[in-house]
Amino acid sequence: MVLLLIFELGSSSFTTFAAGPSLDHFFPVALQLGTTNAVTAIGKFDPWPVKVWVDAPGIEFRAETNAGNFSITIAPDAPIGPHLVRVFNEQGASGPRFLLVTREPQFAEQEPNDDFSKPQIIENFPVWINGRLEKSGDVDCFAVKLNAGQTIIAALEAYTLASPLDAVLRLVDARGVEVAFNHDDGRTLDPFLAWTAKQAGIYVLQVFGFAYPADSTVAFTGNSKCVYRLHLSHGPWLRHTLPLGVQRGMKIKLHGVGWNFGSNSEPSFEFDGSSLPSDCEQTKVRFPGFDNEVVALVGDGVELEEQEPNDSLAEANALKVPGAVTGSIGRVGDEDRFRFVAKKGERLWFQIHSSRLGFPLDAWLKIEDAGGKSLARSDENSMADPELEWTAPEDGSFVTAVGSVLHRGGFDHRYRLSVTRTIAGIKAVVAADAFVLEAGKTNEIKVTVTRQFGFAAKLQASAKDLPVGISVAPVDAPEKNGDVTLKLVANADAKPFSGPFEIVVSEVQSKREHVAAASLVTTGINNGVPNGYSQLVIESVKQLWLTVTSPPAKAEEPKK
Repeated sequence: MVLLLIFELGSSSFTTFAAGPSLDHFFPVALQLGTTNAVTAIGKFDPWPVKVWVDAPGIEFRAETNAGNFSITIAPDAPIGPHLVRVFNEQGASGPRFLLVTREPQFAEQEPNDDFSKPQIIENFPVWINGRLEKSGDVDCFAVKLNAGQTIIAALEAYTLASPLDAVLRLVDARGVEVAFNHDDGRTLDPFLAWTAKQAGIYVLQVFGFAYPADSTVAFTGNSKCVYRLHLSHGPWLRHTLPLGVQRGMKIKLHGVGWNFGSNSEPSFEFDGSSLPSDCEQTKVRFPGFDNEVVALVGDGVELEEQEPNDSLAEANALKVPGAVTGSIGRVGDEDRFRFVAKKGERLWFQIHSSRLGFPLDAWLKIEDAGGKSLARSDENSMADPELEWTAPEDGSFVTAVGSVLHRGGFDHRYRLSVTRTIAGIKAVVAADAFVLEAGKTNEIKVTVTRQFGFAAKLQASAKDLPVGISVAPVDAPEKNGDVTLKLVANADAKPFSGPFEIVVSEVQSKREHVAAASLVTTGINNGVPNGYSQLVIESVKQLWLTVTSPPAKAEEPKK
């Protein structure tokens, strides 16, 4: 469901706007259910006020007098999680930005807190802190009291919120001596720190960072856009579950791996997957009494755990199709093997999830026949974890094997191997998420259609939810992978409009529709330096934006 929320102050005319507004971030970026909050929108809003669109109900914006200031009310039944927000006027719209809705109370960083000897004192745990590095050289300091043997957990979100910040966490003792440090959590550029105090005392956690995308400046960064969210805990905290996945439609017992478990050294929880939707690829899991939730992958087959030894063909574990197994490359030279049965011509899809989950394993994946002959191999793809599409050459028993490209191993070199039968489908991606069209003119929309696993049905691209006076003629998609160009046409008398619409790719015979999405993530590289966000809290948007403007007023001819 999509909700359009419009809030205005006074009676402003939008006919003379030179350009649409821009929105970089909200601060604070996270708000609790059932609360009303003063929030600053960071961007350009000329004139003020702007209108607001949110991707879900229960999130109400009210523009205040000063530009960029909102009062936001979160209804008690608003959907939990990240949401997309745009601000707009009749000349255009901002790109979609994030606002998080949480169950937990949210607290604000209190400035000044740059000096480690005068930090913001944190007394209650767990706590979520909304912070911002407001100026160049800014360092935010938070004091925590730890007992001997107590483990402090600090998890920070900035990169995954598209903040221009490559953040760092540094823990120092009362003398300012560093005791722990983390720059990246292994999954993204966001830092994560877990440290156990040997001595009781006051410790100070420092938050600072560098500009992202990186530039030639070697200095701590800071500006109004550098927002972050910091979670501090010294209670039970999950790193991951075992197994790493859950089965759709079934109950499964999950075991927890993490910190601060106390006397419950092997916590477990029964997860019910009966309500997981058919297109869900991952879900969030929270153990009762724990301070955080973790991602569990979702599959349609039984979720197993590896049983050692399984290095050789004779020792290979059994794996059903579809199915998944959680394992680890536990030592240098370890290779894990799993035996499965396939029929001639059967197309199977093998995936490894490891690096994407923050584990240090750089995995290889291969298929062997019953005699150990290698039939196919994959070392990596764009996500660093290998994937492999394979067709069985004959009926029989085969083996899939997993190992380390770097010949490394350890208890934390974990992975989840999944195998499924391929299902023909399509992926449709729009090149942009917003378009501007002048009355009486045309604009083009590029859609890339990718046919997956032999999908061969005839396809046609078109648009939905367009305003009166705007049309798009359907266009046939190519029989193979390729681009489709749709033409947005505005009648000369088309009225101004600013709102969401959709691009759909339909199967001509069955009429089944596939909604195209615009990607919010990128893996762009500039001179070897990443300049995009490869993982975000929301990674694509299907609610595209259309702005229809009036033709510019004609200049009056000089009187004779």
